[in-house]
Order: sequence, then structure tokens, then C-alpha cells
Amino acid sequence: MSAVTPVPGPSRQPASHYTSEEKRRRIFAIVGASSGNLVEWFDFYVYAFSAIYFASSFFPKSNPTVQLLNTAGVFAAGFLMRPIGGWLFGRIADRKGRKTSMVISVTMMCAGSLAIACLPTYERIGAWAPALLLVARLFQGLSVGGEYGTTATYMSEVALKGQRGFFSSFQYVTLIGGQLLAVLVIVVLEQLLSEAELKAWGWRIPFVIGAFTAVVAMQLRRQLHETSSSESRGNKEAGTLAGLFRHHKAAFFTVLGFTAGGSLIFYTFTTYMQKYLVNTVGLPIKTTSYVMTCALFVYMCLQPVFGALSDRIGRRNNMLLFGALGALSTVPILTALQRVTNPVAAFALIILALAIVSFYTSISGIVKAEMFPTEVRALGVGLAYAVANAIFGGSAEYVALGLKALGYETAFFWYVTAMMAIVFLVSWRLPPEARYLHHDH
Repeated sequence: MSAVTPVPGPSRQPASHYTSEEKRRRIFAIVGASSGNLVEWFDFYVYAFSAIYFASSFFPKSNPTVQLLNTAGVFAAGFLMRPIGGWLFGRIADRKGRKTSMVISVTMMCAGSLAIACLPTYERIGAWAPALLLVARLFQGLSVGGEYGTTATYMSEVALKGQRGFFSSFQYVTLIGGQLLAVLVIVVLEQLLSEAELKAWGWRIPFVIGAFTAVVAMQLRRQLHETSSSESRGNKEAGTLAGLFRHHKAAFFTVLGFTAGGSLIFYTFTTYMQKYLVNTVGLPIKTTSYVMTCALFVYMCLQPVFGALSDRIGRRNNMLLFGALGALSTVPILTALQRVTNPVAAFALIILALAIVSFYTSISGIVKAEMFPTEVRALGVGLAYAVANAIFGGSAEYVALGLKALGYETAFFWYVTAMMAIVFLVSWRLPPEARYLHHDH
């Protein structure tokens, strides 16, 4: 595995050498980067949660199911833009700077949300309405595809030495927080407005909120300091696929390997779990919503705990525990859930699963960033994540439901288990902590 180039400048200082001003500056940088991440994910997910109200505004009113399928198709199209976003924004971050990439990314998300909030309906402009909705959604997919790699890279480079796992974990705190905030906004609107009002104009409010908060995040990001050096940005291989694959192919495929399993199990116990509890376990829809909302909140709070643990035991050990425990527990947990009748028991089992997933998600960004040198770091992290996430994370629900329809639901349990075994094997190939970018003495 290729050696990793250290970040230039103050990030190599021992923790004890940070001045109070330097600590404040770095903590502000973490807040600025992670707040933008929260806004990006809020804007991305609010579409899914409000689709039931705006579907009829953009598609012919012949069949409600067809309307929802069309909106789901537009959502999926945004998902497929992620690999392109990972490449584009990774290139920008490595060649023009992390700050520039993050500002462009959140600006693009803002533009997408504002466009959706202001779009005329099908009744007013006909087929142009769904076409423009698709364009706005593609912009958002491109933006969120580039957000992960650049934010992960920036947060790993700016975090305080000795606490990098802890601070980098806030990337997933804000990622999950964005989803929860999107749900909360919809729930509040459902209490304040009638269904008719939500379908007529109320669905636009979350997108306006998303656009406004994106402007705030953009201003915060404009005040951040740059972590990459002019020397690394000026490297002829900076942000290029040739530079990435010529010298760092092993690192790229290692990241691809554990991201594939990590994305699959993450979506299994978050987005798919809601459908699993209703269709397989048989819990009422409202009860399931409460269980999953509470589980996601606890999961969000677990991220700094497991991030701090990685600062003590090392990223490699975190990843080995994730792979081993994921492989050993997925079948027992999903099988036990099938027999559950009590929502509290279901919640406990899901929290157990999400605690195991937290070994990975808490350090998801930094464990990848630590494997690439500065000049291709954002590209390596962003592209590997986006490709694996689109293929394995994006398909998790479809594979699970497809196997259930064929009468082989338990085959999905073993599919996740096999992928977790691969994560364990790939994590075994991770370099020792001493060869990592930010080795803490």
C-alpha cells in the first residue's frame, strides 16, 4: 500500500503545541464544515420526505402511484449523480482548494433547493415542470456527491491532533442530523397546515428553509482557512485520475472495498429498516416511525463516542471490529427482529446494530482521508465513496425487497454478512497507524 504524504503546516504539531487561538480557529473550521454538511443532507432528504405532497404538482394526475414512482425516479437520478460529483468536486478540492470546493458545493445545493421551491407546476407549464424538477435534482445530486469527499478531507486535515477521530465524527453527526431535521420540519408543517394546504403550497416551505440555511452555511465556509498548500495544488497530478491510479490504486480499491460493505449495512439499518419493520416484523407504520426516529437520534449521538474510541485504539482496530462484529451479528439481529412484537425490543436490537455500524461511520471520512496524499486526497476519498455508495448503498433496498418478493428474504441477511466479511479482510490490509497521515504519538 502506498505511503501517505503528511499535510503541510500546523496540522503536524503535537497537541500540546496548539495555541488557544489555533484551537479556536480549528474548532470554528469544524463547525463551519459540518454545518454545511448538515444543510446539504437536509436539502437532499427533504425531497424524499415531502414528495408525497408535491408529486401531483409535477406529474399528470392520472394515478397517485405513478406520480410517486416518477418522483422516486427523480430522487434516484440525483443518487446516480454522486460519482460524477465525487470526481468533479474532488478534482476542484485538490487543484483549487478544499474551501473553494465546499463553497461551490453548498452554493449549488442552495440553487437546487431554491429552484424547486419556485418551480411552476405541471398545470402551468406542462412537461417543462417535471423536466426542470429533474434538472434541479441533478444539481443537488452532483452537489451532495462532492460534499462527502471534500468535507471528510477538510475535517481530517483541520482536526486537533490526538482528537481527529472525535472531531471527524461530526461529519456523520451532521449527516444523520440533516435527515432528522428534514423529518422534523415535515412533522411540524403537518401539525400547522392541512393536507390540502401542504399539497397546494406548503410543500415549498422546506425547500425555502433549505435554501436560506445554505446561504448561512456558504457564508460560514467562506470564512474558513485553506488546509491544502499551494505546492500540493500546483502538483501536475493534483486532482487527476492518472495521479490517483498510477501511485495509489491499492488505497483506492481498499477504500472502495470497505465503503461497499459500510454503505450496504448503513442503508440496511437506516432507510430499509423502516420498511422491514412494517412489511416483515409487522409493526404499525406510526410505531415504526417513532422507533426509527428515536434510533437515528441515538445513533447520531453515538458518533463522537466511537470517534473518540478510534483515537485511543486506532482506526484499523475500529474497522476490524466493525467488519468482525458486522459479519457475526447481522443474521442474528435481523432474524431476532422477525420475531419481535414489542417496539422497545425492536428499538434495542436496532441500536445494537447501529452501535456496530458506528465503528465505521464515526471514522468513515478520516480513515479514508488518511490513506491518500494531499494532492489526490479529496478525489480519492470522494470518488471511492461515491461509486461504492451508489452501487451498494443505493441498491440495498431494491435487493432486499426483490429477494423478499422471490421468497428468499434471508438471502439478503447473508449478502450483508458476506460484504461485512469482505470489510474485515480489506480492513486487515489497512496500513499500521504509524504509516497513517496523522499518527498520534
